[in-house]
Amino acid sequence: MAAQNGMDKMFYRVEGRELTLERTFQAPRSLVFQAFSNPEHLKRWFSPSGWTLSIFNFEFRPGGTWHYCMKCTDESQPYYGNESWGKAIYHEIAEPERIVYSDAFSDAEGSVNEEMPAAMITLTFVEEGDKTTKLVNHAQYLSADALQAVLDMGMLQGVTDTWNRLEEMLAELQ
Repeated sequence: MAAQNGMDKMFYRVEGRELTLERTFQAPRSLVFQAFSNPEHLKRWFSPSGWTLSIFNFEFRPGGTWHYCMKCTDESQPYYGNESWGKAIYHEIAEPERIVYSDAFSDAEGSVNEEMPAAMITLTFVEEGDKTTKLVNHAQYLSADALQAVLDMGMLQGVTDTWNRLEEMLAELQ
C-alpha cells in the first residue's frame, strides 16, 4: 500500500512489517538534523498539537538514550490528561545524514513496555538543494501485526501533525 497525502505533504508506504514515511522540508539539511538532535528543538515540535513534550533523559550519542513523555494538555481533546511515555536508544549517528535508533513505549521509569510495538528507525536527511531537505523515516517492526497496531493507534495522523509542527519551527528558525 502506498499513499500520497498532498494536503499534509507526507508520502507513506507500508510493506509487511516496514513503514516508510517521506516529507520534504524547506530548510537546510543541517537545520533539519538539528531539529532531531537538539532537545530544546524537540520540545517545540515532537508531539501532536495540544500535547507537550517533557524530556527526562537525552544522550545524543551511539548507545545513548532519550526518555520522554508526551502529555495531552488540550482540554478539548478526548485524550486530555493522558501521557504517552517513550524511550529511544541511539545506535548510529552520522551528522547530518542519518540517525538510527530503536523506539519503544515505556513507563515513567524508562522500562520498555514489551507488550507494545517497538521499532528500529532509520532517519535519512537527503539534501535536495541549499535549503531543501527530504526526510525519510524508515521503521522496521517485529511483525506486520505490530506495525498494524501502531497504525490503528493513529500513528500516521500523529506523525503528520508532528511534522507540520516541525515545518513551522523550521520556518521560524530561518
